[in-house]
Amino acid sequence: MSYISEMRKHIGHAPMLSAGATIVVLKENKILLNLRSDTNTWGIPGGAIELGETLEQTAARELKEETNLSAENFTLLHLFSGSDFYFKYPNGDELYSVVALYLAKGVTGELKITDGESNDLRFFGKDELLTLESRADTMIKWLIKNRLLI
Repeated sequence: MSYISEMRKHIGHAPMLSAGATIVVLKENKILLNLRSDTNTWGIPGGAIELGETLEQTAARELKEETNLSAENFTLLHLFSGSDFYFKYPNGDELYSVVALYLAKGVTGELKITDGESNDLRFFGKDELLTLESRADTMIKWLIKNRLLI
C-alpha cells in the first residue's frame, strides 16, 4: 500500500503535503500525456514518492508503472510547489504537491497502459493539447516558456 493511501486512513480527505516526480517524455517535439482515469483530463506521467525512495527512483518507477517505458537517465528540469500545486481529487482528497519535473532520456519500451490510472497515452505538440489537469497545465506552460517544448 502506498504511503499516501496509508496516511489517508488516518487523516481522511484533509489537506496533506506530498513530494513526487513528474516525467517529461519528448518524441519529435511532442510530449507524452496520459488521460487520467480520475479526472478525465490530460496529465504528465508521474506520482508520489514512497518511503525510502529518491526522486529519481520515483521517476523511474512511475514512468514504468504508468507507461511501460524505461529511461537510461533523468535530468531535473525544475521544482514546483505552492498554491498552483494544490489539487482536490474527485473523491475529496486534498493535496499540496512539491513536484520534481524530470526529462527522461534514452527512453525505451513499448508504450502501453499498465495501471488503472490512465485511459489513454498519446504524444501531443504544443498546439494540439486538449483539456489539461491544472498542475500539468502549469508545467507545460513552463516547458513552453523555457523552450523545451516548441
